[in-house]
Amino acid sequence: MTDPQVGMLMLGLFIFIIMLGFPIAFTLIAMGVGFGYYAYFTPGQDIVQNRVFTLMVQKTFEVMSSDVLTAVPLFLFMGYVVERANILDRLFHSLQISMKHVPGALAVATLLTCAMFATATGIVGAVVTLMGLLAFPVMLRAGYDVKLSAGVVCAGGCLGILIPPSILLIVYAATAGVSAVKLYAAAFFPGFMLAGLYVFYVIARAMINPALCPKLPAEETDVPLGKVLWALATSFLPLALLIVSVLGAILLGLATPSEAAGAGALASIILAMAYGAFNFTMLRDSVYLTARATAMVCYLFIGSWTFSAVFAVLGGQKVVENFFLGLDLSSTGFLLLTQAIIFLLGWPLEWTEIIIIFVPIFLPLLPHFNVDPIFFGILVALNTQTAFNTPPVAMAAFYLKGVAPPWVKLTDIFSGSLPFVAMVFMTMVLVYVFPGIALWLPDYLYTPR
Repeated sequence: MTDPQVGMLMLGLFIFIIMLGFPIAFTLIAMGVGFGYYAYFTPGQDIVQNRVFTLMVQKTFEVMSSDVLTAVPLFLFMGYVVERANILDRLFHSLQISMKHVPGALAVATLLTCAMFATATGIVGAVVTLMGLLAFPVMLRAGYDVKLSAGVVCAGGCLGILIPPSILLIVYAATAGVSAVKLYAAAFFPGFMLAGLYVFYVIARAMINPALCPKLPAEETDVPLGKVLWALATSFLPLALLIVSVLGAILLGLATPSEAAGAGALASIILAMAYGAFNFTMLRDSVYLTARATAMVCYLFIGSWTFSAVFAVLGGQKVVENFFLGLDLSSTGFLLLTQAIIFLLGWPLEWTEIIIIFVPIFLPLLPHFNVDPIFFGILVALNTQTAFNTPPVAMAAFYLKGVAPPWVKLTDIFSGSLPFVAMVFMTMVLVYVFPGIALWLPDYLYTPR
């Protein structure tokens, strides 16, 4: 076999092994070292002198010394502390009573709560699970349609993937070697436009068919204005200030993502103290979960960069490039094909594996097709949300099913999520047709004049 054929065997074998359920990070490292030993083999060389071991040490050092990746554990810690600060029920209640005159008030309040909480935590499973425990039963008791209620929780819980400060965008920035600050600016309008589409859809459905979202009884919404304002001031306002401060410091150039994440982590502790939820057990659990998630991301990076380097040395990257170039695609055709591949990969894989392992295969081709890597990253972030809500492997649906009443069918959750998936695709089309939706803000803020 030629070296390029060995490289393609390496890629195919990796996909086969992860489909069997082996841990992805350690599979990457093992295959990188195994095939790398062949790629860097020199006859007569001592067994431990092979350059693949030096390569893995170098990649480990690069990951550990990455300024961009420093923000990951800090944002994760901020999210885990906010998750345990007992703010979610307060936030949902305050939005619910403040929107009592809006059609589909409970569903709209759920979406806004999801957007706020998902933005603060960035942890899809946690947001969907918590909202499934808090908001989903409330909507069902109020007589809301099961499918619509399920779709609202699942779709809203995934908004943190795109809306800054998104951990996915930090990981993509480190992978693609682009500015995380510009990525955050690029994701700002698409993220809130998508959330706006969700809200518009719910309100429109409620107006067209009021039976889907019955109005709440007067005794539940007849709350004095003073109490409504106080509820908003003690739940919505503190979390909004935390998010706006962190995001504003990054976008305005007052702090790097790592510095803003550190300040946000400290502010989340102060917020938890203010709510009387901070204690040693909470701190211990937050630190443990942060360390576990960060270790997973770091091992993925080490394995992916080692794997990618060996794959390129063997000539596998060149085979992939020649394949795409041989198709003689336009920029539109290239984007459609790559997004279709990423969409299919989203069924068996988490977004971390897609961003760290497979997106780098496409990155060298972006200059040839005149695709801005920041623009490509926004499309990938949008596309990744569909994987959480598209059958047969819709993880958000399974998260919700795990906490939903037993009589709620998984097929109903799938059915309720699909209209929101369609809105994600609609947003992707709008971003492609009008790239200024993503690129205007970073160009305006960071292009020298």
